[in-house]
Amino acid sequence: MGKIVGAALVSHVPTLVLPEEDRREMNNGDDTTLFAGLHQLRADKLGPIEADTVIVIDTHWYTTIEHIVASHDHREGIYTSEELPRGMKQMVYNMKGDRELAEAWAGTSTDREDTWITDIDDPYLPVHYPTLNLLPFLQGDENWVSASICQTADAQDFLLFGELLAEAIAKVDRRVVVLASGGLSHRFWPLREFRDHEAADPDLHIRTPEAAAADRYVIQMMKDGNHGAIIDFYPEFRQHGPEGKFGHYLTMVGALGGRDCKLQGTQFGEYEAVAGTGQTHIWFDV
Repeated sequence: MGKIVGAALVSHVPTLVLPEEDRREMNNGDDTTLFAGLHQLRADKLGPIEADTVIVIDTHWYTTIEHIVASHDHREGIYTSEELPRGMKQMVYNMKGDRELAEAWAGTSTDREDTWITDIDDPYLPVHYPTLNLLPFLQGDENWVSASICQTADAQDFLLFGELLAEAIAKVDRRVVVLASGGLSHRFWPLREFRDHEAADPDLHIRTPEAAAADRYVIQMMKDGNHGAIIDFYPEFRQHGPEGKFGHYLTMVGALGGRDCKLQGTQFGEYEAVAGTGQTHIWFDV
């Protein structure tokens, strides 16, 4: 019988894979704490628990009429971002997949009429950088599986998607880590102001003070293990455009028990601004 052995909200921002010189130039000579934070998360948490499979809820993989899970046995290639090809270019990736778990997850929706989950192993299915940017920091010998954000889903749908993930994991012999790959508030600065706000200080560079306050509230509730409060806060938080409709977090916490989840988070790196958006890494021991 499988089980979830860890989970985390993790940032995947493009600055993570830039050279240190470039990161420091953007941040007034200092490096982003998100870089060292991911390495520390691997060393302190993800590595020691020896997971079999990592599930990534990928906030750049938008689907429309269903949740989709990548069910490839193996994926490899070279990635250049269509969004930011100057910084994320010709990145080599090589990932073992987990077909059995992906198919089990999709199978949980077969007899339901309130949700739809499909597993896809098409070799030409794109991979997105919320998955790929994590690999240099977090990849070991685990299987890696990406899952989408359904853009027509709401909070209830995402929580159910996570609940069904836990159900699928229980049916297979796997030790699984769930990574919610995405940010908090997610509004960018306008182009003509953008380069004035590339540094990490959230008090100067998060898009609005209200968004920063909302981010800090959500982070504190994660640290306190008060996930019910975050779910209650979700309608208000949506006003600040959380990345991926915050579906990455909601799916993760749905797999951990939803509103009843009391797991307290450990923060790796500081709360930082990236181009106006709110970013951090928070790990949950299971």
